[in-house]
Amino acid sequence: MTSPKLLGISGSLRREATNTKLLTEAARLFGNSEYELADINFPLYDGDDEASTGVPAAVQKVADQIAAADAVILSTPEYNSGPSGVLKNALDWISRTEGNPWNGKPVAVMSAAAGRAGGVRAQMVLRGFMVPFRPMILQGPEIHLADSSNAFDENGQLIGEMYTKDLTALMQSLRGLI
Repeated sequence: MTSPKLLGISGSLRREATNTKLLTEAARLFGNSEYELADINFPLYDGDDEASTGVPAAVQKVADQIAAADAVILSTPEYNSGPSGVLKNALDWISRTEGNPWNGKPVAVMSAAAGRAGGVRAQMVLRGFMVPFRPMILQGPEIHLADSSNAFDENGQLIGEMYTKDLTALMQSLRGLI
């Protein structure tokens, strides 16, 4: 049997983003898989631009990656009590592609943030953003990584048994949906 294809989408574009680190750790704890991180550094959505030039190739590539993946893991920072604009923009663009790559797709949602709530509000809003796409979003265990800049060791692995235990359980549940 081939390894499942797992796609990560980080709501942060920063080189050392803790949300990207969280996705990498989730993929490690998921176990044997073909893991790929999507690049959502898209132009801002503008209907006039879409009408004149169509869907950008970078957007279509991510939509194709979602469609080809056996499961998707999303991680968002929390900006002003919501997900990042980068992630919302990506969702808007992807919704403009043919078909619906999210439909029925197993999805795990998580968040990493500087605050002590770990992005809980952003994650709730992100889950609402996903409703029109009809994915199979896992309900838990919820991962809200607080004080995220201090949550990883020098190898990029989570510090602390609680987060590792919950993230492992979430990844086992995601694997079970494939």
